[in-house]
Amino acid sequence: MNNEEFQAKQKRETEKLVHKLIRAIDEHPEKVNNYYDLGSLLTRLNDYQQAEELFMKALGIFEAKGDQGAIDLLNYGLGNLYYEVGKPNAAIKLYDKIGDPKIKADSYLMLAQSYMKKGQHKQAVAYGVTAHELRPADPEINQVLGDSLLALGEFTAAKKYYDAILKRHPGRADTQFNRGIVAMVLGEPYHDYLTQAQQLDPAYYKKSEQRLAEIEKTLQATKKK
Repeated sequence: MNNEEFQAKQKRETEKLVHKLIRAIDEHPEKVNNYYDLGSLLTRLNDYQQAEELFMKALGIFEAKGDQGAIDLLNYGLGNLYYEVGKPNAAIKLYDKIGDPKIKADSYLMLAQSYMKKGQHKQAVAYGVTAHELRPADPEINQVLGDSLLALGEFTAAKKYYDAILKRHPGRADTQFNRGIVAMVLGEPYHDYLTQAQQLDPAYYKKSEQRLAEIEKTLQATKKK
């Protein structure tokens, strides 16, 4: 199967899934998961307008019923959409409303990622720590904590979270790369981390090389002083 055939097959499978979820909503309009799943799928397919319309329509239905669990799930889905399209402030407002304990850790994680996107790393750490208390082994939570602490220059603290990820998930190029940066700054052996990152995801490594060069330059300038 060549690439065009594979893409055509994927498109057919996706369309089939969209139609299946639309049918599920028609047959069971009382089930919030059908709306959430379709809205999330449309978001992944970059069909943001339709996804937003669906989430808003569903929120109207379940707000009228006073179903808080359903409202929380839909706010989470709509928040994820706004996060994807680069509207972190709108996303934060929705994540802040969520009280359902089943998705509380996820909403704290997304709050941390939203604040990180805004460059507000201290707030990102605060929400990341809260998410970490609920789900300490989650690699995404550890990553956002490591990345936020790295941005704040808290290298030893960042190292702890990256190491926790790499124990269980050594195949993450972004973690290997950032752990390499931490090791470089702390004067520890770092080449193995960077080599791993390059092997795992050459495109990511190439994109991040400029950042690496800037850090090396800064460290050399500091040593000369």
